[in-house]
Order: sequence, then C-alpha cells, then structure tokens
Amino acid sequence: MHWPLKNRLRWERLVEVTQIKGDSETHPLLAPNDEFADFEPYPFYIQQDVQPYVPETGDYVRPALKTGLQLGAALGVNPFQFGLIGSTDAHTGLSTADESNFAGKMATDSTPETKINPVIAGGSRGWTMSASGMAAVLAEENTREAILSAMHRRETYATTGPRIRVRFFGGWGYTEADLQVVDAAVAYDKGVPMGGTLAGGAGDGPPVFLIAAHKDALGANLDRVQVVKGWLDANGAAQEKVFNAAWSGERQPTTDGGLRPVGNTVDLMTARYRNDIGAAELSTLWQDPEFNPKRPAFYYVRALEIPTPRHSHFDALAMGMAAPNYGATVIQERAYTSPIWYQPD
Repeated sequence: MHWPLKNRLRWERLVEVTQIKGDSETHPLLAPNDEFADFEPYPFYIQQDVQPYVPETGDYVRPALKTGLQLGAALGVNPFQFGLIGSTDAHTGLSTADESNFAGKMATDSTPETKINPVIAGGSRGWTMSASGMAAVLAEENTREAILSAMHRRETYATTGPRIRVRFFGGWGYTEADLQVVDAAVAYDKGVPMGGTLAGGAGDGPPVFLIAAHKDALGANLDRVQVVKGWLDANGAAQEKVFNAAWSGERQPTTDGGLRPVGNTVDLMTARYRNDIGAAELSTLWQDPEFNPKRPAFYYVRALEIPTPRHSHFDALAMGMAAPNYGATVIQERAYTSPIWYQPD
C-alpha cells in the first residue's frame, strides 16, 4: 500500500525553494546545462563543526521532483509532488526581502556594519545570506480557508523577493484568444493551474501551456520566462531541460534554443538600474517540442528579472568600501511556479 508515501503526499504539499539561507532550486554541479543555476548558493552546513559543502541531490528541489517521477513509476505514488513557495526565515521580526532594505537573518547581522562578521569561524555571515524570499498564493479570496485551500492544491509560487505576478495553466484547448484575455474562469475550465496534473494517453499531442508573467509594479523589468521540464526516459532515468518560452526585446534564439543575455543597466557607483531593457510583462502559449505522451513529466515556470544590485553592494556603498567578496554584486531575481505534472493514462 505504500502508506508512508501516501501520507507524505497527503500532508507535505509544499516545499520552500528559496529563503535567506540561499536558493534551493538546483546547483550548477547538478544542472551543468542550466546557465541560471548558479543563483544565490549557500555553501555552508548548519552545524558548529565547519566542513566544506558538497552539493547533493537531496539538498535541492528540482532533483527531488525528478526523484518523485521515478518513485511514482516504480511504486505508483509520487511523494515528492510538491508545490513551491518562498519565505524569508528571518529571526528579526522584519519580513522584508528587498535587496535595498535587507535587515539580515539575525539581530546580530541586521545592520551593514555587522554583516561582515561570521556567525562562527569559517562559516556564513550576513553577506552570504540572501534577501529572499516570498510566497504567492492564488486564492479565490483573502480568507484563511481560501488561502489554505489554495496551498493544499499547490496553487502557489515562490519569488526571491520581488512581487512578480505569474499565472501558469496547462491543457489541450488554449488558444491565442485565451492568451489575450487571460480570463481566469476560462483558463480553469480548459485545463489545470500550477500544482495540478494533466492525464493523457498515447494518442494525445503535446499539451498547451498558458503562461503570463508581470513585473513587480515597483521593481525591475522581466528578462525572460522559461519552462523547466523533468521527465523519465525510456530507461526510467530522470532527465531535465530548460526551455526559453518568452523573452523581451528582439533577441533571436540560437539553433539550440539559447538566448543572449538581456544586458545590464546597473550603475555600480550608485546601485541603481534602468528599466530601459526588459519587458513589463511576458506571455505566451508554449508547447513542449520534445513531448512524448508515454513518459511522465513535470513542467514549471521560471521568470527572470533583468540584472539588479545585490544587498551586499548596497551595504558596501553605504559604508564607502569596496564590494565584498561574498556573493555576486549583480543578480537576476526570479519567480518559480509550482509544477504541472503530466501523467500518461
């Protein structure tokens, strides 16, 4: 009966993909073909005895989603059918996840002057933490019952701080007209939202995914929207691939689907950026060009902003010092939706 797996699927509906102690989507060593995998890593263990960090598949969400496909195929239950959220994990009572207004994780690193101090010798410090994250819940109304219901059905997504708005649906009946209106009632009627499962048969063509992303009204423009796919191949091995689905500007994809960088408007002398690159919104109907109706798969959206300054650079400018050698100086904030799973009949 595999009741432990069924209980896990029943009760563990969400997983935190980003927070102050770094980003847990994936790691460059685990996803070497993902050009955006090296985002806000946290190369430390939470322990007194400092040891060199070695990334493992069990540390990250994307590998867990892939393992879930394998468990589902072998045992009939996917215990890792998680929705995604972000949270701060701050212990300061201050909930900000803004790069320009980041108060650290603890009271001991809540000001720029204290962020250089290590928590323990050789360990993390304020500047190795991330100004992240946020949880978005797509509920019918602002009530406890509606919010918990949306969380239970995994209709949630994570951002690394900005209030990016994302809608993600999958089905076989979406048209360009639906994309122009993005009528929620029509979208739900024709398919499933993020967190849902599409059931198909061997005769079905690739599902159509309706994707709409809008920038934070007070934040940076969007660079691109990507679809991250995981699937099982003919041998039962879990595979992954990142597809560029929509992007700003007149950039043309390469023969392998790659896309040149959007550019960088950050002025390191002032920690300011300009929104004269990128787009305020990106939307598309996307289909998997490598779809196999016989293979289980998952798909989730990753929406990326244009480059903006990291919190450590704001601190360095405020104190009149050189940029610290902890973390990047410029980052691309992002949103991660909960997956939509495809399960063959």
